Amino acid sequence: DPENHDLMIRHRQNKVDIIENFIPKVEPYGKSSGEILVIGWGGTYGAIRSAVEKSQDEGLDVSHVHLRHLNPLPKNLGELLVKFKNILIPELNLGQLSSIIRDKYLVDAKGLNKIEGKPFTSSEILEEIKKINKG
Repeated sequence: DPENHDLMIRHRQNKVDIIENFIPKVEPYGKSSGEILVIGWGGTYGAIRSAVEKSQDEGLDVSHVHLRHLNPLPKNLGELLVKFKNILIPELNLGQLSSIIRDKYLVDAKGLNKIEGKPFTSSEILEEIKKINKG
């Protein structure tokens, strides 16, 4: 029945909301506000971190957050996102995380998607960071 269905959905959401309190806050690598925040998850870590380090070495204002929890997302993610002018999310899929971030936090996250099964190279991500930086 519809009432029970609604109750169960709310019950499940309450469980997720409770779990959120136990997930560690997200700490950016780099500054906690600025021009560009690159968000990654899963196997994109190495390529993103390398690209962000190179960007920083070249004097670009870029930080990196690597998510370990996707549902729920870290509680302080929303307040971090609004401190950056641009958000880049390299994903090895069709951009599901980008969609979630855009929908939940109403920020204009830019996806960099790769679906042919090959991992990102740090130079591909670095190239994208430089494009965004030029505006």
